[in-house]
Formats: sequence, structure tokens, C-alpha cells
Amino acid sequence: MKRIGGFFKDINKNKVLLLMALPATLWFLFFSYLPMAGVVIAFKEYRNSRDGFWASIIDSKWVGLDNFKFLFSTNDAYIITRNTLLYNIFFIIVGLVLAVTMAIILAEITNKKLAKVYQTGMFLPYFLSWVIVGYFVFSFLSFDKGMINQIGSWFGAEPTQWYTEKAYWPFIIILVFLWKSVGYNSVVYLAAIMGIDKSLYEAAMIDGASKWQQIRNITLPMLKPLMTILTLLAIGRIFYADFGLFYQVPRDSGALYSVTNVIDTYVYRGLKATGEIGMSTAAGLYQSVIGFTLVIVSNWIVRKWDKDNALF
Repeated sequence: MKRIGGFFKDINKNKVLLLMALPATLWFLFFSYLPMAGVVIAFKEYRNSRDGFWASIIDSKWVGLDNFKFLFSTNDAYIITRNTLLYNIFFIIVGLVLAVTMAIILAEITNKKLAKVYQTGMFLPYFLSWVIVGYFVFSFLSFDKGMINQIGSWFGAEPTQWYTEKAYWPFIIILVFLWKSVGYNSVVYLAAIMGIDKSLYEAAMIDGASKWQQIRNITLPMLKPLMTILTLLAIGRIFYADFGLFYQVPRDSGALYSVTNVIDTYVYRGLKATGEIGMSTAAGLYQSVIGFTLVIVSNWIVRKWDKDNALF
């Protein structure tokens, strides 16, 4: 009884904070936890029923791991896995370096009004949808009207069929992703830099530390926990690809599939062609399980190396 009384006492004491957390809690409950019941579709041959969604699940027959064979039994399995992993590894490493670098540069700008202008300009691309970005890229790479081919024609260069030349697209994909995401990520690190105690920098300046020494010995160590946490979270989604980036920007060009096809786009095309919902559910479950495992393993490694910087 004492425990129950203490429980309700704690609730009453923290009721304001609990009410503030209630909307986010309900969002995760309805959109993240309750839908987990649908994971069973990954192991069934799902067929629609007139009696509703749950009746469809119950009536659908079990097929075991047959839905997972779609990802692993085709010739494209290696290509889509390779592309998904390599792109995401590059995005995590280069994105982290550029975001931290831009945050430090913005923090060092003495003219704060000018710094806000730069910050807004870097932050704006994040709010553009991939559809808009895809048309934006097309305005540069179009064969007959693209800006790059138009400029090249002024110097006598032959126009390039950008949407059939796959050699260029790993660089284009990476460049477009960094252009869209680095500004947003840098704002997160910039907020962390603004929270660093200014007396640390003042003491370093009195001791004669250069700006680079201040960054290396104060800024980067103070950012290390945040960098570790965000990297661990990014590793958890390493088997997920940004569908809009890999589908809208290359304009679903079949000639580019070997360098732009990832798990998400492959599943989408397969679902569109076959209508097998069980297959797409199996792919999502596979990505989630691998991502969860990677987060646990990565966090365990970080705890062994530096317990204070671990995610949990």
C-alpha cells in the first residue's frame, strides 16, 4: 500500500511534466507501438477481406519466411544491400564531419546578424521536399534544357545524358544529400556549442591558447557525447535509405538502378508490380531488426570504450 501511495504521490508531484509528455507518449503509442501487431503480416500471405483489416490478417495463411526470400533470392539482393550500406556509411561519416565543422564556423562568426543569415540559408534546404529537389536537380542536368549542358555548349562541349550515365550518380546523390541535410544537423551542434561555458574559452585565451587549440581541447570534447549519441541513432537506420532521395532525384531512371537502387526503392517497385504487402512488411521488419541489433552492438562497444558517452 505504501508503494501504491508513493506512486500516486509521485504522479501528483510531477503532473505538469507528465501532461507535457502526454502528447508525445500518445503519438508513440498509436503510431509506433500499436502498429507492431501488424508485424505478423511479414509471415503471412496477406489477402484483403471484406470483414476488415484484422479479419484479413487472421484469414491469411502462414507462409513462414517466404516473404523474406524476395530480398535475398534475387540477383539484385547484393546490389541493393551494398548501395544502402555504402551510401549510409558515407552519409554518417561525412555528414558528421561537415555538420560539426559548419557549426564551429558559425559559432566563430562575430557578427551575429550575419551568422543568422548564413544559418537560415543553410537550414532552408531541409524543408524542401525531395520532389522539389528532384526538379531542382533536373533543371541542372536535363539533356536539352539543363543549365550544365547549356553552359557546356557555350564552350563547344557535347551535352551529357546525365540520367543514363551511372558513373556520375554516386557523387550527385552524396552532394544533394549533404546540401539538404548538413545545415539542419549543424544547427543541433551549434545549439550545443552555445551551451558551453564561456569561462572555459576565457581561461584558455588567458593561457595563450590559439583558436584551433580552443576548438580541439574545449569545443570538440564537449561535443563528443552529442556526436556519439547522434551517430549511434544514425547507425540504427543504416539499413534504411531515404526513399525520396533515391527515387525522386534520379527520376526512377532504369539505367541508374545499379548505383541508385536501395532496399526501400526496390521494395516499392516490387510492391507496385506484385501488390504483395507481406513482402514489404518483411522488408521493414528485416530493416528494423538489423537496425536494432546494430544500435545494441554499437552502444555496447561505446560503453566498453567510454561509459559516459553511451546511449544507455
